[in-house]
Amino acid sequence: MFRLAVAASLVPAALLAQLRGEALRTRIDSLVNAPIKAGQVVGASVAVVKGRDTILVKGYGKANVELDVATPVAGTAIYEIGSITKQFTGAAIMQLVEQGKVSLDDDVTKYLPTFKTGGRKVTLRRLLDHSSGMRSYTEIAAARSFFPLQLPRDTMLRVVESQPWDFEPGEEQIYNNSAFYLVGLVIEKVSGMPYGEYVKKNLFDRAGMPDAHYCSETAIKRGKTSGYDFDASGPIQKRPLSHQWPYAAGSLCMTVRDLVAWNEALHRTNKILSAASYKEMIRPDTLNDGYRVGYAKGLSLTPVLGHPSLHHGGGINGWTTENMYFPAESLSVIVFYNTSGPSGPSEVAEGIVRAMLGVREPTAVPVTGDIARFRGTFAGRGRGVPQQLSIEPRNGTLEAVRGAQRRPLVHVGNGTFLLGSTKFVFAEQGGRVVSLRVDNGSGNNILRPRP
Repeated sequence: MFRLAVAASLVPAALLAQLRGEALRTRIDSLVNAPIKAGQVVGASVAVVKGRDTILVKGYGKANVELDVATPVAGTAIYEIGSITKQFTGAAIMQLVEQGKVSLDDDVTKYLPTFKTGGRKVTLRRLLDHSSGMRSYTEIAAARSFFPLQLPRDTMLRVVESQPWDFEPGEEQIYNNSAFYLVGLVIEKVSGMPYGEYVKKNLFDRAGMPDAHYCSETAIKRGKTSGYDFDASGPIQKRPLSHQWPYAAGSLCMTVRDLVAWNEALHRTNKILSAASYKEMIRPDTLNDGYRVGYAKGLSLTPVLGHPSLHHGGGINGWTTENMYFPAESLSVIVFYNTSGPSGPSEVAEGIVRAMLGVREPTAVPVTGDIARFRGTFAGRGRGVPQQLSIEPRNGTLEAVRGAQRRPLVHVGNGTFLLGSTKFVFAEQGGRVVSLRVDNGSGNNILRPRP
């Protein structure tokens, strides 16, 4: 027996592309099947589309465990997408801005006059990039008791306004579902249409998304997956949640094919927004101190594995999702799970990106001066709970330490270090560190050294 080696240059281009495509699809299958085989995910749908080239649209695992129903392979299974909803809300408000019906600099109380802000001016801009400072209702214990219930929407407003503010508008950035809840109410007030009706008519229908709709916990929808949460025993029935509450922050349902169509319509054509409005939608604003955040109107703008990307994940009772779009390559990588458990879809999505585009490692820059000056324990606000981490020099660089976990940071200049797409920005005065900004795109928290 012998092997015949053939140079790639002698293989017809179409056949070579086919062979590479098959290898990539095999790799994707391996990535998605791993957490399913490990019992961490029940079912999944994946779409990988580059320009007009569909590389893979496929279902994996089970759409329903009780009836042993496999996830459809054609990408027709419907999932609750959670916080990916936020970019639809952002696009909807930008349409209203384009029509001259609202301004991003309007105070939210112009449209919701009964909402109490304690005299603070809270613009739509501050709501749309998580820098308003109000408390997110998903982090308010008093709000969780009525998550399964159908109550008037202003019930949530009364709970949010009763809470102390985390910070003054524009001082920091903490991921905030209350903000997008309020934006949904503004859309309804200005358009005169229920939110679900508005997005269907002005977003889904324009983009060509036949299965996309506002979710319901009671309506029967053909093709919808069953959702599962997780406990120590493994998958369990999802916990009850009324779609009165995720609303404009997380209550949309669709297939991976629908989301591919959305990425095309939003990012590659002018079906949803004019070129100028789209440019504004993906333009991040600054905090009060001039620092430009990495989030804009429902989209995270941080690089993925070093590649420029517009992306967002979602998590809701029973489902977790990830949507990554890479403009330079016109590449959509979409992963949906019908499981809220120990394995998240971003891990698989990043694995697909790594297989397709590789990793662009940041260029390390030597630290000037004594690196030991960055050592310390830093504390400040986080999402729902205080945030604390330690910074320790080791082998000529810094490590971020949380408990037993140690992660090396890469210095890219001017006291800025990277850990993946998260920035660690040190501010110094008089030769000592006075603050550490931790910026992961949707969160931008300023931590202070602990004594």
